Amino acid sequence: MAADSTPTADDAPVRASAAALLRRPKLWLVPTVLCGLLAFLLSLLYMGGIVNPNGELRHLPIGIVNTDQGRPLPGQNTNLGTQITRSITADTSGKADWQPLTRAQAQDRLASGKIYGALVVPADFTTVTAALTTANAGTRPTLTVLTNPGMGSLGSSLASRITQQAAQQASLAVGEQLMDSPATAQADATTRLVLTDPVAVTTQVGHPIGDHSGLGLSAFYYTLLLVLAGFLGGNVISNGVDTGLGYADNEIGPWHARRPTVPISRTQTLLLKMAMTAGITVLTTTLVMIATVGILGMDASHLPLLWIYSYCASLAVGLGVQAINAAFGGIGQLVSMFVFIVLGLPSSGSTVPLEAVPGFYRFLSVFEPMRQLSVGVRAILFFDARADAGLTRAWIMIAVGAALALLFGLAMTRYYDRKGLHRLTPQPSD
Repeated sequence: MAADSTPTADDAPVRASAAALLRRPKLWLVPTVLCGLLAFLLSLLYMGGIVNPNGELRHLPIGIVNTDQGRPLPGQNTNLGTQITRSITADTSGKADWQPLTRAQAQDRLASGKIYGALVVPADFTTVTAALTTANAGTRPTLTVLTNPGMGSLGSSLASRITQQAAQQASLAVGEQLMDSPATAQADATTRLVLTDPVAVTTQVGHPIGDHSGLGLSAFYYTLLLVLAGFLGGNVISNGVDTGLGYADNEIGPWHARRPTVPISRTQTLLLKMAMTAGITVLTTTLVMIATVGILGMDASHLPLLWIYSYCASLAVGLGVQAINAAFGGIGQLVSMFVFIVLGLPSSGSTVPLEAVPGFYRFLSVFEPMRQLSVGVRAILFFDARADAGLTRAWIMIAVGAALALLFGLAMTRYYDRKGLHRLTPQPSD
């Protein structure tokens, strides 16, 4: 008679307990080190970019326009507009990069995002100021501060504050000249009080944007959506392909399955993932625009151009994710997170101007993808899709990024294939 082959309780595999595994130091090592590094680096990088914008502020580009046509005051060689312009541009603090411009030049640079604001001296400035010392004194002279909200709320605010401070100092300097004038000697107390600080400062929007533009931040958040769509979509596609081809387990709740493994090289797998990324990005880009522009009403013009740009931008990120995952394997998601998000956010220059962040972030902004993409989105949304507003550079950097992703990914996978490091043959680990 054949022996009974029914499994017994003694034949069941011994199951490990959580309490026992917690006492294994090796099990703690990798998660602890990675979590600690992530927490430290995220804190250092994110807070390092925003913690001291006033202290880090250097050479913020601001225009100064002198249209004063009045005759110089008695005893002076130049009119007050020229004196104010010379005094402001001679500032050695380094906080602002004052650019003497004509009114047309200033408007053009505001409309192309090349300056954060401007200070305008009107044509009758000296004439109106001189009248304050006469019996026919009229209104106070005015200096106008122009803002550029398309450059972001913080950048525009910093420029406005610097410009208003410069205007206030100019008013006090003009007041000193008026108080020294012989015509002021007989003025009453009220008039003399006005003459000590004679200039009124008004603020106007130099280049307006729509009410549904997030105070100039919609370009940044829209760019973030494109990057996240490319990053998350790329990882979802990568994991989905690996699961579908039998190279990764498929777990949904308590159910666990693994498909039969499909024999395919690393290079062909990468090409498959990249092709699927190109196809699925059509859907994600369309849905991003439907949600932001169609449903939420975000101010946007040049919609066909915005869609094409959004598709290419998100696709470049997705191709980069696939290349990094193919090269680095399991830690590829962490690497791509640092490349596209962790280092990209503080160096994008969209929330805090690059002129107000430490030099390390300005260095990153030269090549970090989010910076390149955000400049292009901002040009389309706020600056009439002008090429000189950064759109040309953005297109070039998208092309460079996509080409590098293809070259890097294919070079690494072909190298692995030639070395015989096939995914069909798992490598033993200690």
